[in-house]
Amino acid sequence: MSTAMTELCRFLSITGQRLRNGQSAPEMFSPAVDAAWHKMLATSQYVALCQETAGQPIRHVANNGHGPIGWVTSYEEMYGPLPQIWFTDAQGVVNHDAEASYRQSGTVVAEWDCSPIGGGGDDDAAPQVDDQ
Repeated sequence: MSTAMTELCRFLSITGQRLRNGQSAPEMFSPAVDAAWHKMLATSQYVALCQETAGQPIRHVANNGHGPIGWVTSYEEMYGPLPQIWFTDAQGVVNHDAEASYRQSGTVVAEWDCSPIGGGGDDDAAPQVDDQ
């Protein structure tokens, strides 16, 4: 499994945990991990992946923002420090300044243009799921 795919699974797991706890959905700030997410959205395996990692269907929606990434502490408690892929763009270029800032401060401040939400609905970027 690729690093981006491993991190997508971890992100979906955190998404499921946050949604079950009534917290806001995590921000998807890594273009590299988001690219893996988009690839999975186009497959028939996506629904099963969501069930396995998040325990529920997860939709992908447009959601632009900028600011502190609120789920980093949860990630670190479960998996350790964020790996470099979180600071990598879709072409594989690492933002070394952002990564160094995180390594020094323990916080991430970033931009994002999408986020997950739970359940079904009319998002055109994710397959419809029939809850059986």
